[in-house]
Amino acid sequence: MSTVLDPDQHALLHSARRATLATIAPDGRPRLVPCCFALVEGASGTTLYSPIDDKPKRSTDALQLARIQDIQRDARVTVLVDEWDEDWRRLAWVRIEAYADLVSPATHAAEHAAATAALRARYLQYVGHDLEARPCIRLTPTRVTHWAAAGPR
Repeated sequence: MSTVLDPDQHALLHSARRATLATIAPDGRPRLVPCCFALVEGASGTTLYSPIDDKPKRSTDALQLARIQDIQRDARVTVLVDEWDEDWRRLAWVRIEAYADLVSPATHAAEHAAATAALRARYLQYVGHDLEARPCIRLTPTRVTHWAAAGPR
């Protein structure tokens, strides 16, 4: 199941450079991590993808990362994208409740390639990263909430 974004939600997500991904830690508390993401449009709506890139991490094994272990234990996640400005009339955010799972290059080759291409198109920094060798996180929205101080754009 995926959710179709309205034009204001879509615009804010396209303009944002980062998001915050919240997973559920083993003790039930939220675990927050900043992340990069790309949107891929499909027949059933928009799917977000977040890479497990090769920036330094606590573990070289992507499956040992806390956020991945959280997702494998409980696929419910939330993604928050916000727009901050000292002029509070410009404040806005989109909160996406989603189900997360891993897209492996070995088992989901075409989907993984599309996600990798979208991530590279969005972030030039990924040109030198070996995204093809690592899984990425698929975020399938189930509920989207949006607020903007100025109302609809």
